Amino acid sequence: MMVAGSSLRLPSVVWAVTRAVLLLCVFRVWVLPGSDVSVDIDVIYQGWYGVLRTGIFPYDDVTWQYPPAAALAVLAPGLLPFLTYSHAFFVLAFLADAAVYAMLLRAVRRKGRNPMGVWIWVAGVPLLGPIVYARYDVMVTAVAVAALLTAGRRTRLSGALVGFGALLKVWPMLLLAGTQRGPRTRSTWSAAVVTTMLLTMFFAAAMPGALAFLTFQRDRGTEVESLGSLVFHLARHLGWHGKARLNYGSVEFLGRHVHAVSALALGLSVLAFAWLLLWRLRARRFTRTTLYDAAFASVLLFTTTSRVISPQYMVWLIGLAAVCVVMRTPRQGLPVTLVMVAAPLTQLEFPIWFSHVVASDKLGVATLVLRNGLLVVATWIACSRLWRETVPARRAVTGEPEPPSERESALVPG
Repeated sequence: MMVAGSSLRLPSVVWAVTRAVLLLCVFRVWVLPGSDVSVDIDVIYQGWYGVLRTGIFPYDDVTWQYPPAAALAVLAPGLLPFLTYSHAFFVLAFLADAAVYAMLLRAVRRKGRNPMGVWIWVAGVPLLGPIVYARYDVMVTAVAVAALLTAGRRTRLSGALVGFGALLKVWPMLLLAGTQRGPRTRSTWSAAVVTTMLLTMFFAAAMPGALAFLTFQRDRGTEVESLGSLVFHLARHLGWHGKARLNYGSVEFLGRHVHAVSALALGLSVLAFAWLLLWRLRARRFTRTTLYDAAFASVLLFTTTSRVISPQYMVWLIGLAAVCVVMRTPRQGLPVTLVMVAAPLTQLEFPIWFSHVVASDKLGVATLVLRNGLLVVATWIACSRLWRETVPARRAVTGEPEPPSERESALVPG
């Protein structure tokens, strides 16, 4: 049964109104309280643009911590020379948002799709606020959404999009975790690997400094919005004398024991990867929605355990949540709800109350504890449900035969 066009008119109207408000915010017609979300575009991105135009990467700038294809996002505003750099960037971010919306609309017009997934994107982006248009993460999310929505019909195209997305910001490679074993995995993974290798070689040959980001990422510390930062936010009230300062492109804690907590967070991310690998090896019951379940759970896992949880990371989760709902995944309803609740809290902690977060006062700490707590709970539920529904129980424990494998089930016709 096709979704009637009239049922999608209301979300289209709401999308248009809310996006107009976001554009007013980033164009500074309507100024929100708190930190200016446009500073990174006006200063950092535009500085990178000037370097990248000369044919080299900004390899002597520690704030450049992105894979080489990120240069395309930074250079893209040059396609609109009649606008200032920042204004052109905002327009391109808006177009990426529109592309995600259009892809979701197209997806729900097919039989068996849930139109509520469109509402996740329509509502989630304004809940997160103007930061969505002031970073290039919405562009990466558009590539990731396209990769997931094409996975059912065109595995090689999906894999190529994953590879390209990984060279924009690494995390889209996690979308490969739930591909159905057999020909689909071989086709998707090989396309992703080949695309990644070819693009990497191209950038390395064409522009010096293409891999400098690896060193800068390694040296990052504990950012003030991350899960690990809560240790220092609370420690400040117990006499710890560290400081929050701009470092490696974000506000990080500096002082005693910060290195140890950063190493612990890095170890936690390694454990997260080990769990994901173990799940992949033991999972047997791949269904038509496992790809989307696993993508959402994997990105939640690595976002939550990261040394850095920048507010724009939430747009990744909102995009993947929208796809999960559109595809009617039966296990992710509660985690999706928790992510949606975390979105406005993220806008409160940055930009509105960021001064309170940096000061580690009660308002800032409470907001951060609640937001990060929601992400931890969402991650735990998403991962535990993914494991429970795809990994057969041991016969020795249950005394019952394992459920039959669903190897023959299709992922979802695109």
